[in-house]
Amino acid sequence: MQRTVVVTGSASGIGAAVRHRLAAESLRVVGVDLHDAEIVADLSTRLGRTGCVEAIKETVQGGLDGLVACAGLGPQVRPVEMIVRVNFFGVVDVLDGLLPTLAAGTSPSAVVISSNSAGIIPPHAGLLEEMLAGDEEASAATASALDGATVYGMSKLALARAVRRRAGSWGEAGVRLNAVAPGPVLTPLLQGSLEDPTLGPLVDALPVPLGRRADPSEIAQAVGFLIDPANAYIHGSVLFVDGGTDALLRPDSI
Repeated sequence: MQRTVVVTGSASGIGAAVRHRLAAESLRVVGVDLHDAEIVADLSTRLGRTGCVEAIKETVQGGLDGLVACAGLGPQVRPVEMIVRVNFFGVVDVLDGLLPTLAAGTSPSAVVISSNSAGIIPPHAGLLEEMLAGDEEASAATASALDGATVYGMSKLALARAVRRRAGSWGEAGVRLNAVAPGPVLTPLLQGSLEDPTLGPLVDALPVPLGRRADPSEIAQAVGFLIDPANAYIHGSVLFVDGGTDALLRPDSI
């Protein structure tokens, strides 16, 4: 029986590469995005997320075998509170809303896209606590007074922590949940950062031991590995796919 996987952010960047990778494995892929997708949804709003979850349930008509949450905004986006709404709440609300549907699937698993910036940007404890407590409006208010790089990094750190904090409950439900933390990837999101006069030099200065930026297909390969039922004992993990940057900058953090 053909397995069904939902990919958010499927119209471009990492999401499009993931869609291509999974379709090449003969999986049924249901895309979610603002355009050019089977399900058109705005994940920046509660209403959009609720509608997205309901549309996915209606589309799959039963169990869902996989979910890959790729939808996200870069640090150059304004207003900056949109980064919190999409990158964190737009992921966890869809994840949690689809847990029962995933639990009814075959060898189900979910993967979210975090970032190696989660370990690079100095933590902002207040914003982190508000996101992890599920207080979207307080998070948005706090984010509005911060710079985009900090908000982006905290949204990705909160996302990685949310994955690990769900390992117990999701494991009990029989659904694996993991995260991929990419470094700089050749996508429209990265290009937007490079074109920003403040962020561009910071991105260029980021050391990558392998000496290059990733192609989206390389991130998609890691996602495909984690989604694959053959790797059924990997759960609650954050896989860095960043050319060695995290290891270089934080060699003693494991």
